[in-house]
Amino acid sequence: MHHRRLALLSTLALAAGSAAALLPVTATAAQARPPAGASARPSAQPSVGGPVGGPVGGPDGGLVRGSVRGQAGVPVREQAPARDQALVRDQATAPARRQAQAPARGPASGRPRPAQHAAADSAGERRQVVRYWTEARMEAAEPLNPPNPAKGAKLSPADVKAPSAAAAPSTAAPSTAAPSTAAPSTAAPTAPAPSAVAPTALPASSAAPALQAARSGGAAWTGGGAVVRTTGRIFFTTQGRNASCSGSAVTSANKSVVITAGHCVKLNGAFHTNWVFVPGYDRGARPYGTWAATKLLTTPQWDASEDVDHDMAAAVVAPLDGRSLVDVVGGQGVAFNQPRRRQMYAFGYPAAAPYDGSKLVYCSGRAFDDYLLSDDLGLTCDQTGGASGGPWMLAFDESTGLGTLNSVNSFKYGFAPNWMFGPYFGNEAQAVYQSAQTTGVL
Repeated sequence: MHHRRLALLSTLALAAGSAAALLPVTATAAQARPPAGASARPSAQPSVGGPVGGPVGGPDGGLVRGSVRGQAGVPVREQAPARDQALVRDQATAPARRQAQAPARGPASGRPRPAQHAAADSAGERRQVVRYWTEARMEAAEPLNPPNPAKGAKLSPADVKAPSAAAAPSTAAPSTAAPSTAAPSTAAPTAPAPSAVAPTALPASSAAPALQAARSGGAAWTGGGAVVRTTGRIFFTTQGRNASCSGSAVTSANKSVVITAGHCVKLNGAFHTNWVFVPGYDRGARPYGTWAATKLLTTPQWDASEDVDHDMAAAVVAPLDGRSLVDVVGGQGVAFNQPRRRQMYAFGYPAAAPYDGSKLVYCSGRAFDDYLLSDDLGLTCDQTGGASGGPWMLAFDESTGLGTLNSVNSFKYGFAPNWMFGPYFGNEAQAVYQSAQTTGVL
């Protein structure tokens, strides 16, 4: 009997070793899991590419343990041969499961893809949306209140006090190093395509360009140039009311991208409806038409928690009368991962008092860093609600009205009404732009 037991144990050991050899283990535990203290997510890269794979899938990283040792020191299988067959099947289907379970990744940065929402994606819907926006509805649209920072404060409440002229941060010198490891990226402005068809009505501000102050806390833009065509008002319906923001047409592969603020496409957990862009808006006139969005995109951070550090969005608009947006109005340049604290111009259509949304307003000066509740850029600017989403531009040329968009109007602190803040355009904003410009317009 003793000899038969030893023979049986030897047979089981050999069978276990053979079964283990049949199981294709793709990684060791050390390879599948990051070392202690390390992140499983790869570091961000500025280039664009395919999705980045994560750890091997399955609850334990997709590893198949071949054998364990019993009390007698003899290798034995954890389960019966039927379990071995199930493990083989499980390993064979692991790649498909990993693809289904893995979070969506953006371009080679390894970050989650931007949140996307279908807007008026059929011709019938677009006609209905454009018809909805009568001049009376546009004029009655209420300015959307900008969001409040909701993250942990950098300073204690006792440290937060109204700004003084002596402590004005706008005199800070430019930063000499980009605050991101990603390489800076810039797309140049685009002029509108030649056309024999003139706009239906030209804004009064487009006549006789005149240079304006390089430092302004808020004034009507009378300098003309491309900015009066590329900047416009955005109208939409949110939570049962009609509201307005601002935005800008930008250079893009599909010639159909509008950059704006995240809260101008989604707020309080819901995407807006009836979304249109009206470039060159001038006291109710729509000289370049009404452009209905087919898709709305925003950063994952704004989509998940409405984080003001990532209050940026893009819209893809459908062609109008067979022509793309940039072909009609041109497009401003756009840049990411740039040095901070530089000279900037901010534009928008403020609609809350003392403004009424009827004209394009600008601010200009050196940007500063928010030292309170966000990581945003700041600018001395008295624009109000309705200006949200309006472009902040680097290297703005007053004689041409062209510049490089590098932030947008986002929010203000109640105790500092003359300061406007806008998100830093880093990798997340770049991913939104890249996704928008490579998206089909219909």
